[in-house]
Amino acid sequence: MYVIGGSLKSDAPCYVERQADIELYEALMRGEFSYVLNSRQMGKSSLMVRVKHRLQQQGFKCATIDMTVIGNNNITALQWYTGFVAGLCSGFKLGSKFKFKTWWKELEDISLPQRLNYFISDILLTQFPEERIFVFIDEIDSVLNLNFPVDDFFAIIRYCYNQRAINPDYQRITFAIFGVATPMDLIQDKKRTPFNIGRAIELQGFTLQEAQCLSKGFAEKVLNPQTVLEEILFWTKGQPFLTQKLCDIVANEKWKIESTTDSIFNSRIFVANLVKSYIIDDWEYQDEPEHLKTIRSRILDNEQMAGRLLGRYQQILTTEEVEFDDNQEIIELMLSGLVVKTHGKLKVKNPIYREIFNDKWVAKQLGNLRPYAENFRYWIASRQLDKSRLLKGVVLKQALLWAENKQLSNLDYRFLAASQELATQEIEKELTAERIELEKAQFAFAAAKQANLILTTARKSARIYAKRIRLGRRWVLSIALGVTTFIIILRFAGLLQTMEWSILDSFFQQRPRPGVDPHVVVIKIDESDLEKLGQYPLSDKILTQALKNLKTYQPAVIGLNIFRNLPVSRWVEINHTWGFPVKTAKGLL
Repeated sequence: MYVIGGSLKSDAPCYVERQADIELYEALMRGEFSYVLNSRQMGKSSLMVRVKHRLQQQGFKCATIDMTVIGNNNITALQWYTGFVAGLCSGFKLGSKFKFKTWWKELEDISLPQRLNYFISDILLTQFPEERIFVFIDEIDSVLNLNFPVDDFFAIIRYCYNQRAINPDYQRITFAIFGVATPMDLIQDKKRTPFNIGRAIELQGFTLQEAQCLSKGFAEKVLNPQTVLEEILFWTKGQPFLTQKLCDIVANEKWKIESTTDSIFNSRIFVANLVKSYIIDDWEYQDEPEHLKTIRSRILDNEQMAGRLLGRYQQILTTEEVEFDDNQEIIELMLSGLVVKTHGKLKVKNPIYREIFNDKWVAKQLGNLRPYAENFRYWIASRQLDKSRLLKGVVLKQALLWAENKQLSNLDYRFLAASQELATQEIEKELTAERIELEKAQFAFAAAKQANLILTTARKSARIYAKRIRLGRRWVLSIALGVTTFIIILRFAGLLQTMEWSILDSFFQQRPRPGVDPHVVVIKIDESDLEKLGQYPLSDKILTQALKNLKTYQPAVIGLNIFRNLPVSRWVEINHTWGFPVKTAKGLL
């Protein structure tokens, strides 16, 4: 009785008529261009077959074009338009009324969209001068894989509606498209808006009232068919494929309850066990025909978006308070069927999806997608001690960009935070080294400037003195040697020390003031502290408590500079008690 996968026949006993059946039929009868765009296996094709059959029963002309039959890989625009028009000829059975190939070849000098327009106006409307014409286009999302734009194709559909005001014959032709896409996905030129003339038909899951026909298949095999149907819909939330599959499982499972005691409770347990055994457990193996794998592929196959989709889905999975917006991640999740919008909020569609695509599954997939997976794995293996595995530079920036808007594990956040901290420390070291080198360069420059000034003055003085006295080379050498010997004697005698110190002091005064090292903290004990303590000198207990408090900050070194006339042994005892180096000022203890 039940059909799992594929389109249902128009007279299938398990077909569930929904509100969408009524809305689509009425919209087409009003001549509205309609589109049913939703996730896979939501019953779009079955809806199309059912409504088409109903229209044909009323004498209307209908044709269905499956876009996947035309093809989308390595196909040219000429082949695509030819296939589409040929499909219309076949669907409306026009092969015996005119020669398509000859007619098509005669128009080879005309653009492909214009040929389609001529076929509608000159052939289709002419061959059926009185009848209403309905064109159903299925699997429209296949155009997304074409290597050429088809905006003109949708423009022709829009043209047919605009012509109604000029040519009444166009009022007799109506289009309806079906597929897994959004209107804006189908249009590459965002300036065009052909779908603002259409009517969107929303497909919802089966309600309990709509799905009553499904209980007929297992009514004689279970004790409480209504309760079983309610429990099936609880697990599937009316998702057509899963509902049909679970009904089929129930119909083929042996009912093992012998008494009617607590039969309602037992019915629920019975269905829950079937869901666990036949759908959730080892789901990848049991997913035939494929349904859950299709959802997984929709999320993971696009490597560029997979991380963002998983991150956004994780938010929905854990909070269920995510507001709906029309960004690409939300649209993709809804087209996968995994997420639905309810009262402006996004939530997981049903408990089956929640059980399979749970937080552990998301964490595993994110782990596989981590751009820093190898470094992260080694870092965890080293108990978070191997700093060589932390990220740096461009790799760190890319990882932080990837991590935006994702709810990662605590270890992920620790890893990224440790990487950022290490990068900050390295930058500070580089800046400190650059500052020291700059100070050295400035000091050397000032010294060189001072020395150059002294040398220049000395040279000027020497020139002036040389002009006043004209001595021979022998006298000049004798005088120079004598002066040099005299200065050396004064230097060793210490008579020039005062002048040297004065020059050195001037150099130090001109040196730029060094910056404060951010890694050093100075704690001072002043008179106000002694007044609070009420004693002097400080006792061993107070110093010990101070050292204990300082140790909680994990300092590398603690230096003490305290004057106290206590024996050195007591300080040595403190050293050994706390187990870290304590530096003291020489001669104070």
